[in-house]
Amino acid sequence: MALSATTNPTAQTALRYLNQNSAASASSLAKLSSGSRIVKASDDAASLAVGTKIKADTTALKQAQVNASQASAVLQVADGALSQTTDILMRMKALSVQAQSGSVSDNERGFLDKEFQALLKQVDAIADQTKFNGNTLLDGTFGATLDPATPPDVSGVAGLEDTGILLAGDAEAGAYQVSFDEATNVLTLTNTTTAATQDVTLTDTATDEFTGQANFSDLGVILNIKALDTGTDIAAGATTQFDVVENDRMDFQVGVASSDSIGINLASTKADAIGVSTATVKTSSDAVDAGNMIDAAISKINTSRADVGAGLS
Repeated sequence: MALSATTNPTAQTALRYLNQNSAASASSLAKLSSGSRIVKASDDAASLAVGTKIKADTTALKQAQVNASQASAVLQVADGALSQTTDILMRMKALSVQAQSGSVSDNERGFLDKEFQALLKQVDAIADQTKFNGNTLLDGTFGATLDPATPPDVSGVAGLEDTGILLAGDAEAGAYQVSFDEATNVLTLTNTTTAATQDVTLTDTATDEFTGQANFSDLGVILNIKALDTGTDIAAGATTQFDVVENDRMDFQVGVASSDSIGINLASTKADAIGVSTATVKTSSDAVDAGNMIDAAISKINTSRADVGAGLS
């Protein structure tokens, strides 16, 4: 018997259409189940690429919304601590005013100083203990600070050697130099690293001396000057220089691109950073000096709160 091969074209055609219909049915079911028109590259390769990118951006934006909410929470914690520090400084101011009165003796001033020093310790405690998720917020970790290798004053120039330096959160890193023009009574502060500069006109006394605060708000620096001789020019140089370093910012990703971030700078509010670490009210003259220090410190805290408020708005 001879062998022969047979085929059934009709059956093969029916099977091919059955397979096509089954594949189409499976594809339709997958789209219905996922709610998406495109579930694989063969559905529409170009649209799949676009859709995938949009989904990735949407996922990133959802997380960015969470990040922004957390950033707001960080700033609210910082603002609450700054508010408490302000309240403490106001009480210290009241004590300094009381100690300046002639109705109390140095003996009573000693009692006032006990409370004063306790409040001073509380200022440091707030700065050290204000934390969010384990990060200390107000100890200078996330803000500009004076270079620890240089003293927190302008040394080498008469009248500037006891100048206290306070930094706001927006102070930029760099080498700062002070100069003074006695003809115009203009005190100039220059960041020689960035070339940023600002002038402040001083009001001297009849004895050609200035004592008070020079606020270089554009540079984020406040100078508390004890006794500047306004009858003598001061040239900018190494003897009038102090260095500022910027510590790590607290960055929050609030967008899709890596550049879509918000950086938070929080200045230190420790007693030495706001210029009250040496304040005392043991004598009337000490109380006067303490009052001036506290005024400058309150100004510093107000600047920090303004920075925080700008971040919350």
